[in-house]
Amino acid sequence: MQTFWQDLRFGLRMLLKNPAVSAIAILSLALGIGASTTIFSVVDAILLRALPYPNPQEIVRVWEQAPNGRRMNFADPNFEDFRTQNNTFASLAEYAYESSSVSGGSEPVRVDVAEVSKDFFPSLGVEPFRGRAFAPEEQRPHGSPAVIISYSYWQRYLGGAADLSEFHLTMGGGVYPVIGVMPAGFDFPPGVAAWIPRELDPELPSRTAHNFQVLGRLRGGVSVAQARANLSAIAQRIREQYGKEVDLNDAAVAPLSDAMVGDVRTALLTLLAAVGLLLLVACANVAGLLVAGTSARRRELAVRAALGAGRGRLIQQMLAESFALSSAGGALGILIAVSAVRILPAILPANLPRQEGIAINASVLLFALATTAAVAVSLGLLAAWRAAGGDLQDALASGGRTYSGSGASQRVRGFLVIGEIALTLVILVGAGLLNRSFLRLISTSPGFQHQNLITMEFPSPVALDPGAFGQFQPQDRSSAIARQIQRMDEIVSRLRSVPGVQDVGLTGAIPVAAGDDLADGKFLILNGHQPPSNYEDYGRLAQDPAQSGRAYYCVAGEDYFRTMGIPLIRGRFFSPQDDLNSPHVAVISQSLARERWLDQNPLGQVIDFGNMDGNLRPLTVVGIVGDVRAAGLNSPPPPIIYVDYRQRGMTYNASPTILIRSTAPVGEIVSAARGIFHALAPDVPVKFSTFAEELGGWLASRRFLLLLVGLFSAVALILAAVGIYGVVAFSVARRTQEIGIRMALGAQRRDVLSLILGEGARMAVIGVAIGIAASLTLTRLISTLLFGVSSTDPLTFAFVALGLAAVALFASYIPARRAMRLDPHIAIRYE
Repeated sequence: MQTFWQDLRFGLRMLLKNPAVSAIAILSLALGIGASTTIFSVVDAILLRALPYPNPQEIVRVWEQAPNGRRMNFADPNFEDFRTQNNTFASLAEYAYESSSVSGGSEPVRVDVAEVSKDFFPSLGVEPFRGRAFAPEEQRPHGSPAVIISYSYWQRYLGGAADLSEFHLTMGGGVYPVIGVMPAGFDFPPGVAAWIPRELDPELPSRTAHNFQVLGRLRGGVSVAQARANLSAIAQRIREQYGKEVDLNDAAVAPLSDAMVGDVRTALLTLLAAVGLLLLVACANVAGLLVAGTSARRRELAVRAALGAGRGRLIQQMLAESFALSSAGGALGILIAVSAVRILPAILPANLPRQEGIAINASVLLFALATTAAVAVSLGLLAAWRAAGGDLQDALASGGRTYSGSGASQRVRGFLVIGEIALTLVILVGAGLLNRSFLRLISTSPGFQHQNLITMEFPSPVALDPGAFGQFQPQDRSSAIARQIQRMDEIVSRLRSVPGVQDVGLTGAIPVAAGDDLADGKFLILNGHQPPSNYEDYGRLAQDPAQSGRAYYCVAGEDYFRTMGIPLIRGRFFSPQDDLNSPHVAVISQSLARERWLDQNPLGQVIDFGNMDGNLRPLTVVGIVGDVRAAGLNSPPPPIIYVDYRQRGMTYNASPTILIRSTAPVGEIVSAARGIFHALAPDVPVKFSTFAEELGGWLASRRFLLLLVGLFSAVALILAAVGIYGVVAFSVARRTQEIGIRMALGAQRRDVLSLILGEGARMAVIGVAIGIAASLTLTRLISTLLFGVSSTDPLTFAFVALGLAAVALFASYIPARRAMRLDPHIAIRYE
């Protein structure tokens, strides 16, 4: 051990002796280790760390599964059958959540509120830390209202009050006493601020109304596969018993941690792979420097060996020097990671799950230390291999001449640079594909004019009670919708008078940016058939493919299409004559017209979409409009049925949004609109943004991935260029005499340039060829992240290959240019 510390001190002196080379090596390792540690902290928090619940491996998500394999939320009757008939779950619970206006705290606010069934909190294994859980009398139809709030809402809007009994929150037309506060850090479903009992509202009788998500806790010792087999058997019994009344074919089960991550897993693993390749590039760069340094020190090592140092001692010295170098790089890398993690919240997508847990904790530090140790050992063994290889007598025989290293060392460095080029090309190809995909995505037309659009999102000033689904008396519904219309019309009318406002439209969801808010379901084609009188009839009719179809449901006002710039293909838009007392009408998208009435005239067709809003009055198709990529720019335009808010109202499947097209500065419009809204609906919170901001939020995850992969590829490209330069420069130094002799014998400067550039070109060609072969295989793993671009896109491969080759040649040209200027007389005497 004492000799190791001696070698370590000697290694530190060697680092200080060559500060420029040491700084390059330490910085290279620091970038690789720092970037790897940063990305691992994200992967650890989101993918690896267990959920903060007791026995989290027992908590799962459950879905109904359609015949085409699509996962669906649960219908109430189906959930009840699964809950009562299974023998693999300790508990199963329904939940659903949406934004709602909540008042009763320090100020009215729009937050997410969840409806949860009685086994929701027991399934997660959590209880309120203050107050109590729901009582039985609060978990039955038309029971006593009650609400449990999140820790953050309690602190921010209730001032952390110890006595909860004095607080009653108003939401959705009801008043809910606050009975409990969840512990700090509890965040499920993500972002929810309040939980109310699901059982307060009657169950929905339809077996095709897929409105609720389901989670459960497995019994001890039960695997996910066993639970799925058990639920599949129940699904088969339900299908056999109810036939066309159901549309489920199977059941799906997955760990809750996997369900929460969803598609993010692929993106994060892509980042981890990219940063791993970057670390390898950095290590190859430093390895080249160590090989060069070892070659230059072979005479010193030979003297040590002649004085009695064995090969083991020489290997120990190389390992100690590598440990000193890697430790410095690792320490700086950890500092870089700490700084990067502090910056991450500013660039992370807002919808990235579990991001609040990202931190440099013990497991992340252990990863950084393990990475540093692995790098130190790998680099040390390589340097030791080169130090112990060959005949040390050759170095002693060099006498007083400078020993510039053997051809074998030069070949090793060449192999390392070829590896750098190949790895860099893989990263660059991945970044290029993601960049082309992103450009294709943002250049895709959404089907409407999205410039100069301001959005106002708010809860309905007059709520239609979701608990009245199927129970609403016609006069009550009409009265509530009439009050909605009066309030909305007043707001819209006042907004139109604001200077700079061109058009104002009303909708139930923002397309593209909030495509997930658009509900979809089965509609009925009623031509020649009697409309259903209840939802049991609706469910049975919906099973006939000839009499039903699937589409998105969107509430819209008469000026919505003009404001958005959605073109009218045939028929008409909604008009002021379409009111509560006139026949209900619908406008459909062009894709739905093609899908269901390709050889017929869609205008005049009679349909029913009452399962989406609780109103079974038939709808007559009066217009066809252009397609909109409502679910996202990366999804094809879905079939959409638009209904008039003046006839159907804003129900639980609609989130009121006013769209303003303006020519004035955004700030002026928002200021005026906020004043109007506050004057007419002072207790209703409103959120203003531009459509560009909404679209930016939708694109955030893709932009984040592109930004980091692009950054890693840029660093890798710089490191590869430095590596190529170093190898070629070292070769020029080693061959100085040879170059001098060639020039003395008549070689021209262009011949010297060709000789040196040829060496760099050979490495570049081999590295690019290997990189292309590797990329053709590896890029297939990111195909799900691409839009409009193949994972083997030839244009991207060609551009990256040529670009990387050009960088390699430029890096080779610098030392080649120096070689061209050598004086043959001086070069021949060079030692």
